[in-house]
Amino acid sequence: MKKPWNLINPPVYSVCTEYDGQLNMNICTYVSAVSMNPKQYLVALDYNTLTHKRVKEQGEFVLQLLSEKQSAVVRNLGQKSGKSFDKNGFLMRKQKTSDENYVLQEWQNYRVLTHCVCTLKLQVVNVMAAADHEMFLCNVLAYKVWNTENPLTIDILRDQKIVRM
Repeated sequence: MKKPWNLINPPVYSVCTEYDGQLNMNICTYVSAVSMNPKQYLVALDYNTLTHKRVKEQGEFVLQLLSEKQSAVVRNLGQKSGKSFDKNGFLMRKQKTSDENYVLQEWQNYRVLTHCVCTLKLQVVNVMAAADHEMFLCNVLAYKVWNTENPLTIDILRDQKIVRM
């Protein structure tokens, strides 16, 4: 029997930040829409990540809902730390290959993954401590649905043996 927190099949997001032209992306599954008016999301980020540091400093970021075809990005964007792995350099090198999972496009002054399902530009309005993560309550400033592909979920990552939970 799975533990209660592993019974659900949440979607997989990438949190995108940019600082001084340096792009960073991290994988995030602790995400939930929490308000309809105004549109708000709650996003929990691990304290020990470069993403957490940048979101805390900037107060704004992009949340990308990944498509099921993008499961391969999890290994580089989620299982490697931006503190020790140059994700900006990696993503720039990937632009020169034929790997469509990493193709970037401009949106709302951010470089985002072209083949994600949707993007949301979020502004932090409140921050709450929570053990090993910090929760960011955010207003939705803008959003765009890029395609109607199925979202990537934790179960897909489990089936592909990318994560164990």
